Amino acid sequence: WFVFGLLICLLRPRHRTNVYWLSNRMMHRACPLLGVKVRISIPQECRDLGPAVYVANHQTNWDIMVLTGAVQPGVVAVGKKSLLWLPFFGLIFWLSGNVLIDRSNRSRAIGTIGQVVDRIKHRGTSIWMFPEGTRSQGRGLLPFKAGAFHTAVQAEVPVVPIVCSSYFGQVDLNRWDNGEVLLEVMAPVCSKEHGAAGIRELSDTCREKMEAKLAELDGKLGHRPAA
Repeated sequence: WFVFGLLICLLRPRHRTNVYWLSNRMMHRACPLLGVKVRISIPQECRDLGPAVYVANHQTNWDIMVLTGAVQPGVVAVGKKSLLWLPFFGLIFWLSGNVLIDRSNRSRAIGTIGQVVDRIKHRGTSIWMFPEGTRSQGRGLLPFKAGAFHTAVQAEVPVVPIVCSSYFGQVDLNRWDNGEVLLEVMAPVCSKEHGAAGIRELSDTCREKMEAKLAELDGKLGHRPAA
């Protein structure tokens, strides 16, 4: 995966569809190697939506294989700058066109949001973010940070919630069958009606929708609610 992905990125560095090919068409296709069956639901209105900010729940490092089935062409992710130093992964993460931010420096992080907004407006790029800011690891849906919603409001694009059923502790590489995971892309939430003063309201609205959807998906699989 690294060699082929690196070749793609070197031939067309930071191309707008690199992330789609590396994640959706390559990484997600390896889910059977984990013994996980992922059922994905994407409404038609989200397939030709145009620029948007996608927000997803973040559970484990396996998200890079499980969640990426929902990645659409033209989507790039926002990650912390320290990812650049991860062997193999960091290099491809940057070359594929993703955005790195310095979360330890508030002024630089705010400046990066401005660059992301400019990229959305002028290049038609969509952004994928994890509003929880860290992996939940079985603790349910954690509180949201505001960065994704600031970005959506400033860029005047919708927020698209993406919810994956709870699977922390489900993947055991010593088993061939690690069960099923449900992944659902939800209807877009308009950001324009909230404005700069309503960012917290937009965040709360999306979180409530995602929390309800997470409970619904877990219920279909017979999972118990997170403690």
